[in-house]
Amino acid sequence: MDDLVAFARLVEALAPWRGEIIIVGGWAHRLHRLDSRATVPPHAPLVTRDVDIGFSLARRTRGSIRHALLKAGFVEELTGEHVPPVSHYSLGVDGGGFYAEFLAPLTGSGARRDGSSDATETRAGVTVQKLRHLDLLLTAPWTIRLSGSVGVPVAAPVDLLVANPVSFMSQKLLIRGERDSRKQAQDVLYIHDTLELFGASLPALRSSWRNVLRGTLSRRNAEAVERVCVDAFAEANDAIRRAARLPVDRRLDPESLRAACAYGLGEIFGR
Repeated sequence: MDDLVAFARLVEALAPWRGEIIIVGGWAHRLHRLDSRATVPPHAPLVTRDVDIGFSLARRTRGSIRHALLKAGFVEELTGEHVPPVSHYSLGVDGGGFYAEFLAPLTGSGARRDGSSDATETRAGVTVQKLRHLDLLLTAPWTIRLSGSVGVPVAAPVDLLVANPVSFMSQKLLIRGERDSRKQAQDVLYIHDTLELFGASLPALRSSWRNVLRGTLSRRNAEAVERVCVDAFAEANDAIRRAARLPVDRRLDPESLRAACAYGLGEIFGR
């Protein structure tokens, strides 16, 4: 099954919750191409089969997302040792590995009063995984319109909330130290390609960081974002070299990739 067909089915199944859910992972980056401010390059976007769906646990979610997904033909898969277990919703073997998972911000110590891990919670029938710094991805989302004319075969045009590009990049900078080498390289490429998409809008992205997003973070985390964007791209390191080798439809020079990221991030996050 084409992943855009699968994605359209997911979006339509989640119609009652579109005002609450925000696409926050690799699919957010892919959907950024549909924004009018994007300058879309000739190469293909980075593609991931899993859709990360974020929402806040601070608001009450009505109805059963689980029931809606099962009714739409998704298959529930429970994994891991957490209580409740992590849930993925796939389209089975015909879905080609496409699946959705639900995420929410982790606050506090990460442990419950009884000492068990506070990594998951059941909400609207699905298991939500709790992650540090996810709240940044839920702040000031953009609205992206989906329709058949832009390649997403929904029955009627749909407005979907998507993590904005500055949140997307700053969260990756903030979690850089927690990522393994493969994920670090992938994140470098995501940052490079996001800057490529919105290179004509750097002043607006800077304003978003300075006037909206920075103030939602602790001083420590805001300064960490601004420091990492310099330190991570000061020279062509292993993560950058691996990132340059990831695309199969274009050739990237590690030093050019590094310089582009250093410049773009400096324009957005520099003091």
